[in-house]
Amino acid sequence: MPWHVSLDGETYEDARESFQWDLPADYNLGRDLLRKHDRSDERIALYQAYPDGRRETYTFDDLDRLSNRVANAFESAGVERGDRVGVVVPQKPANPLTHIACWKMGAVSLPLSPLFGDESLRHRLADSEAKAVVADTSVIETVASAAAECPALETVVEVTDDDTPADSASTTFSVLTEDESEGYEIAETTAETPAIVMYTSGSTGPPKGALHGHGVWVGHCPAFSMYFERQVDDGVYWTPADWAWIGALGDLLYPAWHYGRPVVGYPMGKFDPETSFSLLEEFDVTDAFVPPTAIRMLMSVESPLETYNLSLRAVCSGGEPLTPEILEWAETALAGVAVNELYGQTEANLLVTNCREWFPARPGCMGKPVPGHDVAVVDPETGVERPTGEVGEIAVKRGDDPVVFDGYWNDDEKTAGATVGEWHLTGDLGVQDDSGYCWFKSRDDDLILTSGYRVGPGEVERAILEHPAVEQVGVIGVADDTRGEIIKAFVQPTSATDTTESGDELREAIRDRVRDRLAKYEYPRAIEFVERLPQTTTGKIQRRKLREQEHASNGESHG
Repeated sequence: MPWHVSLDGETYEDARESFQWDLPADYNLGRDLLRKHDRSDERIALYQAYPDGRRETYTFDDLDRLSNRVANAFESAGVERGDRVGVVVPQKPANPLTHIACWKMGAVSLPLSPLFGDESLRHRLADSEAKAVVADTSVIETVASAAAECPALETVVEVTDDDTPADSASTTFSVLTEDESEGYEIAETTAETPAIVMYTSGSTGPPKGALHGHGVWVGHCPAFSMYFERQVDDGVYWTPADWAWIGALGDLLYPAWHYGRPVVGYPMGKFDPETSFSLLEEFDVTDAFVPPTAIRMLMSVESPLETYNLSLRAVCSGGEPLTPEILEWAETALAGVAVNELYGQTEANLLVTNCREWFPARPGCMGKPVPGHDVAVVDPETGVERPTGEVGEIAVKRGDDPVVFDGYWNDDEKTAGATVGEWHLTGDLGVQDDSGYCWFKSRDDDLILTSGYRVGPGEVERAILEHPAVEQVGVIGVADDTRGEIIKAFVQPTSATDTTESGDELREAIRDRVRDRLAKYEYPRAIEFVERLPQTTTGKIQRRKLREQEHASNGESHG
């Protein structure tokens, strides 16, 4: 039987005590996710669906051979071991094929969201010094605009449906790979060999690239087993989340392939609850990763079990605490489907989760530390563990834990700032109770958690400040029933701007500016014009005071 991660033991305590990381010395993601599976059994790896009704299936052998072609094509284009390759593709086969081709070569892949505007793409491609980028035809113009200011970028590959490129400077994915060999000798790597850079927003400064080694996805497997109730040998898996995020890639796609199980791909675009239920029914999906915002939208569908014949047995979700209403809905409307909260971050993901088989879930609670991850609540200054029930910073020991990142790309100072002793500091405040459950309290900075995305207010503020009618701006997150938080901008217009006449027009111009430059989920849904913003003596906007003002106004809506 191919090597895979297993959680042994009758109880959670048994699994914690007995678990050890035991990755092969020559570990490579391409071998683990695809090549190790028996070619003779024609096992399905990917059910690919499209909004126009097309359906495709790919076996593990199909994906292995196709990713070999991509690897050979990259080598022909001059991509070498250690080079970075951007991937700006929605839920289509070209997305994982590109990543796995890079890992087979010893190159480093760079997942990027099709929702990004040209400023967001430009920063990531330039900062990583990407040598090549594979982009969907729907975003090729944005990629081309960003690429013009990325001197290291030599190759742009366009993913199209008909082999006709929309951009004359690009070559199509199918043309690039069609004449390449289906054989490829996997490079020599270990679990520590660099494999992927994922960018994460911070409360100040531009997004930072978190560098992970080949062991990162197998490091997610103990949690995958837990939140899908230890039934990983017979499932069909799906997520609506963008295949650019660690939540989609690490919480579902690659752990499923580690265990040799099929995943459903569907480039949905804007989330639609009826389409989601139809996909769950069509492909007999048993287990899904669904962000809390999407779950709340699913809850708008009345009596789903009367309309759809579902095989669903477990859902995992993260990004914000799950409310009791979500758990009650799953119990009643979905006839007892388990909904298990999870916790992690781009730098160190899937540290805490639930497993109903082992212990009861508690509404609003993240769960308990996953076997293989040494998680504690610590004093961020000393690394000393806080007593039970006392708030501190959630941290994980680096040790041999494969989910903990190697460091921020080209930024040793920020890496050191997130480290105290043997601990990686998450930047999240929490508490652990006397039963071992972990509870999220808040961020220790200004990061905004909206619809499962982490948004740095500084990036949004910089985009808004580029508008000539804006003098100053402060951005915060405010509570929202559907999205957890929405982004709100407090805008101080220039003295020459009359918002009584042009307020609505300026609001839309600001929103469009942020959508175009950053990402479609980063625009401020609420904008309030103010005469003056609270500042420190050095002129820094005091976001804390803006949050206090918002709280004092009892959530009054502005624009």
